[in-house]
Amino acid sequence: MSSISESEQNSLKRTMKSRHLFMISLGGVIGTGLFLSTGYILNQAGPGGAILAYLFGGLIMYLVMLCLGELSVAMPITGSFPVYAAKFIGPATGFTIGWLYWLTWVVTVGSEFTAAGLLMQRWFPHISVWIFSAIFAAILFILNAVTAKFFAESEFWISGFKVIVIIMFIVLGGAAMFGFIPMEGQSAPLLSNLINKGGLFPNGFLPVLFVMISVNFAFSGTELIGVTAGETEDPDKSIPRSIRTVVWRTLVFFIGAIIVLAGLIPWQEAGVIESPFVLVFDKIGIPYAADIMNFVILTALLSVGNSGLYASTRMLWALSQEKMVSPWLGKITSRGVPMNALIVSMLVACLSLLSSVIAADTVYVVLIAISGFAVVAVWMGIVASQFMFRRQFLKEGGNLKDLKYRTPLYPVVPIVAFLLCLGSCVGLYFDPAQRIALYCGIPFVALCYLIYYLKNRTVKAEQGDLR
Repeated sequence: MSSISESEQNSLKRTMKSRHLFMISLGGVIGTGLFLSTGYILNQAGPGGAILAYLFGGLIMYLVMLCLGELSVAMPITGSFPVYAAKFIGPATGFTIGWLYWLTWVVTVGSEFTAAGLLMQRWFPHISVWIFSAIFAAILFILNAVTAKFFAESEFWISGFKVIVIIMFIVLGGAAMFGFIPMEGQSAPLLSNLINKGGLFPNGFLPVLFVMISVNFAFSGTELIGVTAGETEDPDKSIPRSIRTVVWRTLVFFIGAIIVLAGLIPWQEAGVIESPFVLVFDKIGIPYAADIMNFVILTALLSVGNSGLYASTRMLWALSQEKMVSPWLGKITSRGVPMNALIVSMLVACLSLLSSVIAADTVYVVLIAISGFAVVAVWMGIVASQFMFRRQFLKEGGNLKDLKYRTPLYPVVPIVAFLLCLGSCVGLYFDPAQRIALYCGIPFVALCYLIYYLKNRTVKAEQGDLR
């Protein structure tokens, strides 16, 4: 087979439109991070602390997206993060970032399957969780295995449903908060839950730092714009447009939702055992509120799993294209799907189902911390790559006008983004419930670097023997 045909065989197709790109990124964000993590964050940081944490998290996300925009428009390739890092920081860093991003999504996908199976217990208590988990895994596998366009179209409609529900929640919850909708057994709380019972910061300001990783986990998924760049039509226009719309709409949804939650639920009652959204609908007295929200959260979990399976598959494919893993994982079907990478990602994701059924609330927080650490490490790689890319571009005599999308206020934006991400990781050490993420994450990073250098040394030695 000629090199040209091999290249064509292993190339992904640009079948995604701007609306797909926007909804895939938004769909990757609106999941357990919003529907469940908000309870933990509200309980730990208090109402004012939770709102402040989400504002800081939104700022970090915005700065990272500004950096990603410049890289993705200049080099629109699928699974872009390890490629950018390998080219502008170093190949070992690219290898590590690729595996970090793959790890965070396969762990997330597995936990979404298990959580979805547990939610089905409400309606089918006599059927084992693993059966529903297997059914959901099969559905998402099919959605990803047909074509990239089929996956994008399915995610477009699922994400659209979630957006409608969140808007309804903010409107109905806000109306109940100020007395326009009566609440069962109590008067409208107005701002009492925000300013009374310990005030805005009942535990002080330090817990805001503790929960930043959970907040960053909640915002993770926005960077999927970079992962999909290689399969997007007209990336010069669609990527900047998607970045703008995703950032401000995500902030509106998250900040609006957390204000309503903090206004209607005393911070002491919030947690991860039950979604705070269900608690709110119960307080409002909407008929079948728990069942409605159970279905909504189930849909959200499957949507995140759908996007996560796509992201992990494309990351393995990208690593293969850069010769960081076996070429076998880079094989593409006639429909433009990296099937081998999809199968491996699905199998590993299913392994993580085993961990989510033991002490579910504790394991959930730990999984969030590990995934959050990995995502923030990837974000640090993105902003560092943009910093190095711009510096190299200018050093080689490049004209800024030739960049169709430019990160503003360079070098302030990438430097500030990097330091804020680093601060989020430091915050993990001070929270005993999440500290394990450092004990797992840092050795994993070190192991990736070690494997890369050992692999590279072995390849060089073999090449020397051939000579």
